[in-house]
Amino acid sequence: MSSRVAAITGLGVVAPCGVGVEEFWEGLGTEPGPRSQPLRIDAFDPSRWFGPKDLRRVDRFTQLAVAAAAMALEDASLEDDGVAGGSLDPARSGVLVATGVGGLASYDQQLRVLQERGPGRVSPFLIPMLMPNAASAAVSLRLGWTGPCETITTACAAGTHGVAAGARWVEAGRCDIVLAGASEGHPTPVGMAGFANMTALSPRGFSQPFDVDRDGFVASEGAAMLVLEELASARARGAHVYAVILGSGSNADAHHLTAPAEAGAGALACMRLALDDAGLLPTDIAHVNAHGTSTPLNDAAEATALTTLFGGPGPPVTSIKGVLGHAFGAAGALEAAAAALTIDRGVIPPTAGHRRPDPRIDLDVVSGGWRTVPPGPVLSTSFAFGGHNGCLVLAPPPAT
Repeated sequence: MSSRVAAITGLGVVAPCGVGVEEFWEGLGTEPGPRSQPLRIDAFDPSRWFGPKDLRRVDRFTQLAVAAAAMALEDASLEDDGVAGGSLDPARSGVLVATGVGGLASYDQQLRVLQERGPGRVSPFLIPMLMPNAASAAVSLRLGWTGPCETITTACAAGTHGVAAGARWVEAGRCDIVLAGASEGHPTPVGMAGFANMTALSPRGFSQPFDVDRDGFVASEGAAMLVLEELASARARGAHVYAVILGSGSNADAHHLTAPAEAGAGALACMRLALDDAGLLPTDIAHVNAHGTSTPLNDAAEATALTTLFGGPGPPVTSIKGVLGHAFGAAGALEAAAAALTIDRGVIPPTAGHRRPDPRIDLDVVSGGWRTVPPGPVLSTSFAFGGHNGCLVLAPPPAT
């Protein structure tokens, strides 16, 4: 086992409840209620990072990722560490931006151009705009980082898998620093119609994780990027350490394309993998930042898995999707950022929309306000279409 530990030293967040760490954190305490879908980040102004010409050449999900990456570097006091004058070795600096669908909005837009104006008017930048690796490429190009630059696309588990993979690069000694996270633009009309017709969306536009009245998720967009570096190096440069990543788990249900395995069997196995990787027991976990999409079937399966692992009601559980909606591939990265902030600040954000507990769910769901939590490891979970499961274990940095 490697003696290197991946520390989180910077956070960059662009979310429906706030742009920037403080706005995001404060927004997690709100109770938004029913909303129109999909949720868009109205406060996001991409012109801070892109000129008018560049804006026409990058998809929304790339814009969000570039902004979040820049914020994360600034938060880690590394905003000048591109090739030009930076202190980092570019060959040992990595980028991993996960996503669920990438530039689907650009594809839809250019399809309309093709139908209405002909093939000669389709943008020559379409392919670089829609490819899922566009965001990772854009971040590495801007920084001049020549280390590993990759993309993971595992639907709604992508963000968790992305952060886990970035931590592995640090632990293995491949990278001194990694920007890891995920980004997703808001769903297009075609995507929204598809989700609606498969009855995944809340017809009321009300996300209510683990609530007896839950009836589907609220679609949204967002991005979160985390600066990961080796703990000893971070401390040597005087960096603020939000949390460390102790372990992760990844597996597959191999059960159904969209429905979870019976009784959350795959999710349970993934949680156990993450705890084993971290060298922890279930009794060590102080809090769970749950996937909690607000769909009847998925919340029930996840709750069963949690109860099997911890016993009922187990450690306090929250789902921030009550505020954020479901940002698909970016969800796990946003939740990892929230988990790191929970560790750093010692309080758990409430589960917005959770008003009437489901009698069939035996969980201690945090609702009605913030809750103080003693220092301890946090389990963050993600479960996706295709049967992809991902879990992270974050913890307070050790004293020495």
